[in-house]
Amino acid sequence: MGALKIPGLLAIAIAVVGYTYFSGGYAVTILSFSLIYAVFVTGLNVFMGLAGQVSFGQNAFAAISGYSSAVLTANYGWEPLAAFCIGLGASLSLALIVGYPVVRLKGHYLAMATLAIGLVIYEVAVQWDNVTGGYMGVSGIPRVGIGPWVIGSDRAMLVFIAIVTALSIAAAACIRRSRLGRAMQAISGSEDAAQALGIDVDRYKLAAFLISAVYAAMAGTLFVHLVGFVSPEVFGLHMVILAFTMLFVGGIGTTFGPLVGAVIITVLPEVFRELNEYQDMAYGAALILLLIFAPKGLSTLSAFWRPRSAKTTVTAT
Repeated sequence: MGALKIPGLLAIAIAVVGYTYFSGGYAVTILSFSLIYAVFVTGLNVFMGLAGQVSFGQNAFAAISGYSSAVLTANYGWEPLAAFCIGLGASLSLALIVGYPVVRLKGHYLAMATLAIGLVIYEVAVQWDNVTGGYMGVSGIPRVGIGPWVIGSDRAMLVFIAIVTALSIAAAACIRRSRLGRAMQAISGSEDAAQALGIDVDRYKLAAFLISAVYAAMAGTLFVHLVGFVSPEVFGLHMVILAFTMLFVGGIGTTFGPLVGAVIITVLPEVFRELNEYQDMAYGAALILLLIFAPKGLSTLSAFWRPRSAKTTVTAT
């Protein structure tokens, strides 16, 4: 990541949030959703893009944290922060329990095992209706706040979510440059080679799994407090498919790819909404074109903006 690229992306991000904040209306809600998904996909990127593993079950950790916050705040009057801590603890506990045996799997076996986790949690949310409300869900979830201080407006909630997203991306960038991140990248390259270098492959894969669960838990809690309602469909397979689309469109393994992908994929349906019955066709065509002309993700297109001398230097090295 070039030194000039980061300030430029930060300036663009601040400009987009600022413009949306002052514009108000439906755009505030759309951008808030995209930023929440950016947090979720950033965690998925740690496990997939950094550690080179595959997970179809991150929605399970978002569901556990989201439902914990929803039930405890709406039905029992807990403070949102305390409810989030309970939900985060529950998500991490599940990630630790199932992660220890699951991360020992490889390839499609790992993918199917994580998919099963998500399906099990979805069924629990549906069947445990005396707590989760089943398909009727949980309503009346309050906004984020501490004591008398509550984030009441959509614009204030957007600023709060933007700050959480920025901190989440910064933390992921720090992880990438740390010893932990370098070990994960070694595992992504070759597990056998990493093990030959003395890296405890299973331990680092589990660490990546736990980190991604933390991000998913944050996203799940933010979502329910933004909408004020939660049902099993919110954390279903649609969330998994959407997250994968965002990750690959933005750029898997990149720092800002999850943010770029989340914003693009969230905004595209709104752009094509006026096409009525041709909306899905236009949306699908746009995704195909994005993947054809930017197969490594939109966040990697900045390489084409570099001076020719810089490209030559990179190629020569």
